[in-house]
Amino acid sequence: MVNSGDTGFMLICAAFVFFMTPGLALFYGGLVRRKNVVNTMMSSVFLVGVAIVLWVLFGYSLAFSGNTAGIIGNLDWIGFKNVGMEPGPYADTIPNLAFAGFQMMFAIITPALITGATAGRMKFKAMFIFMVLWSFVVYYPMAHMVWGEGGLLGTGWLHSVDFAGGNVVHISSGISALVLSIILGKREGFETQSYRIHNIPMVAFGACVLLFGWFGFNAGSALGANGLAAHAFMTTAASCGAAIVSWMLIEVMHNGKPSLVGAATGMVAGLVAITPGAGFVPMWAAVIIGIVVSPICYCMIAFVKKRFGYDDALDAFGCHGIGGIWGGIATGIFGMNSINAAAEWDGLVFGETRLFTAQVISIIITIVIAVIGTLICAGITRIFTPLRVSKREELIGLDKSEHNETAYPSFNGFD
Repeated sequence: MVNSGDTGFMLICAAFVFFMTPGLALFYGGLVRRKNVVNTMMSSVFLVGVAIVLWVLFGYSLAFSGNTAGIIGNLDWIGFKNVGMEPGPYADTIPNLAFAGFQMMFAIITPALITGATAGRMKFKAMFIFMVLWSFVVYYPMAHMVWGEGGLLGTGWLHSVDFAGGNVVHISSGISALVLSIILGKREGFETQSYRIHNIPMVAFGACVLLFGWFGFNAGSALGANGLAAHAFMTTAASCGAAIVSWMLIEVMHNGKPSLVGAATGMVAGLVAITPGAGFVPMWAAVIIGIVVSPICYCMIAFVKKRFGYDDALDAFGCHGIGGIWGGIATGIFGMNSINAAAEWDGLVFGETRLFTAQVISIIITIVIAVIGTLICAGITRIFTPLRVSKREELIGLDKSEHNETAYPSFNGFD
């Protein structure tokens, strides 16, 4: 039976999650050079249109209707056929439409996360084609395998858990971002020029918008206005706060001073890490998860990226991929059945190994799917258009070469 309180809560949470995509556009837009701001923000904004249309026509059906070998759904709900005001199979107290709308917001922001790794060098036409393909090849199957009825990684076989998208959102996009950045190659002057952040206030504000939306992202994954939603809300805050403090401390130890960009990055890393376990781990564990994720991500961004030389421009892999992997593992360490019965076993710290093992296996499978899926999507995209802009277009800037727009028309200096 539909509950008005739960329904209202879920619609508000869906709006919160939608607001994360403009927040991501601001966060990424502030991190790039002036000449690529419009293109970088457009890379998030265009997905609001594309992802919604795909979700209504095909995505929701492929992710959540029926079950085909535990890997993908079917077309029973194509075009939202039979998706109405009554509860569906995933929540008893909200309309199926409300659940579909909440999940639609995840389908918008997940591919947008990938664009952080490709900033400043990918053709917009190629990005458009790639994101459409990636949604079908990677996102919809991942959503079904983790959250769909009979999904391979969830209830159908492995019985791993992912409360709000560690595997589905962050690991899949982060690994895909790494692979795509390697395929594209490094930006011009990557090893000889200093890439300075052009608008730090924009970065900080974008990160805070992401934090605002993330409360709906995680709390809404309880699918009702209940105690589990409150628990997820507070673990989200705890991990985020701990990660900010931890990142600042690392910067003081390494550079002598904390930075606003660092605090904003730590904020996002803490949110990423708690996402898979927000509704499974106790409050004290959320603090540990946040404290630990910052040194892990900092090490990847400051040292490992330089050591291997890949150009993950805005650290989509270093933050979302690595943070998501740590969060999934941490869920296997600290998860508790008493908090959420969807976790069939307790975590490693409580003396059981089955949840931890399931989490690790699910992460490995997600990585494999993301790598293979990205290679397939990039290969198909190349049939229609080059993936990368020309050297001249890159030097001019993608704002002008791809969109004929300028973020700062009055700026006449050198970029």
